[in-house]
Amino acid sequence: MIEKNEHTLPLLSGKQKKFLKGLSHHLSPVIQIGKEGITEGLIAATEIELLHHELIKVKIGNNNDLEKNETGQALSEATRSNLVQLIGKTLLLYRKNPKRVKEERIVLPKG
Repeated sequence: MIEKNEHTLPLLSGKQKKFLKGLSHHLSPVIQIGKEGITEGLIAATEIELLHHELIKVKIGNNNDLEKNETGQALSEATRSNLVQLIGKTLLLYRKNPKRVKEERIVLPKG
């Protein structure tokens, strides 16, 4: 059995991040982080959305005391996804899903 290092994510280049940001303009947040913060249920819901969409927006609610940079990093690590952008209290997360229908996959530009 091959051991997989879950902490190693492919780093996104500036060009790839810019491409993903462009795709995200029309997206609405599909996950909302409430006052409970990052829970197992929130991580599971985020995982499901990443499987379906690859690129998602996550909103940090106004009714919590979470620090947005730490929250973004923690959720990104917990879901093994890339934190593409953080604007205000909105996170943009990306995780490639090779099992997704080929026509629906996000194809990142090279380098």
